Amino acid sequence: MKIGIIGCGNISGIYIRNCQAFRSTEVAALADLVPERARAKAEEHGVPRACSPEELLGDPEIDVVLNLTIPKAHAEVTLAALEAGKHAYSEKPLATRLEDGGRIAAAAGSKGLRVGAAPDTFLGAGLQTCRQLIDEDAIGMPVACTAFMLCHGHESWHPDPAFYYQEGGGPLFDMGPYYLTALVSLLGPVTRVAASAHVSFPERTIASEPRRGEKILVETPTHIAGVLDFACGAVGTLVTSFDVWHAEVPRIEIYGTEGTLSVPDPNGFGGPVRIRRAREAGWTEVPITRPYAENSRGIGLADMVEAIPRRRPHRASLELAAHVLDVMAGFLHSSAESRHYVPVTTCRRPDPLPADAAF
Repeated sequence: MKIGIIGCGNISGIYIRNCQAFRSTEVAALADLVPERARAKAEEHGVPRACSPEELLGDPEIDVVLNLTIPKAHAEVTLAALEAGKHAYSEKPLATRLEDGGRIAAAAGSKGLRVGAAPDTFLGAGLQTCRQLIDEDAIGMPVACTAFMLCHGHESWHPDPAFYYQEGGGPLFDMGPYYLTALVSLLGPVTRVAASAHVSFPERTIASEPRRGEKILVETPTHIAGVLDFACGAVGTLVTSFDVWHAEVPRIEIYGTEGTLSVPDPNGFGGPVRIRRAREAGWTEVPITRPYAENSRGIGLADMVEAIPRRRPHRASLELAAHVLDVMAGFLHSSAESRHYVPVTTCRRPDPLPADAAF
């Protein structure tokens, strides 16, 4: 299928390279609100056409729109792609508001089109190895999990970091999708959440070029701590923060009746994966035998493209992304309302990626 990419920022390079390498996708056009940015990326990667978003959406040869815009624009661009009769695949999060997720689902259903969404890191070698271990009862029945994403924000390195502190940004909507998608893919859907959220530093100073010294007014919570009840019975803890200078905590750990599984960084595709069974004296690193340990961003799109003619579900699905959005919105709702939040969506665990999968 021919892919048209809207949004040519930092993340676009790896998507272009990978989509040019996948057997089922061809990058046919690039578009950006800044025309020079699209032209520069097209020249850099040998993409035949750079154009405006409107021209790309109107091109009958484009089959799928890959939406790499900023989070606040995700819903608008995905809905425009569906209205233009094209399948869509979006960077995370699916949208910044729960109601927009519902609008996307309704539009896709009425048009008979597919929507997929990042992150697709859960399809990588590390997390798929973890999935195999859980499915094989290597740690028994999961009873609990913890997940931590702690840093001090992006203004020290990102060339244009302001949007990370606007609605749809913050650590929960920026990095939370990696952690929640990993947990849902491993443990299944969430049935109830409770959380506290606040802003620790109401103003940030950019330390990176070219906007060094500019001030950012923070419009969204930057430290969020929550509890998740999973349908499988496990209870989880998730903390995401842009307010922490240093920490020594695991990325993700899953605790079972027969041992503990140490899960690798869900923002990557590789390992390490470690396990420590009950009464064992130490940790054992598990060999990674699944494919795609390298940076394979876009593999979820490739899986969707190959799923369409076969009429099978794709793994980085709208259903999964909408449920993750619901849980994140639920964290903020719970904090604001001082009560539990029950998600209005659910999803099935995506099928594991076969060990011989080759895109």
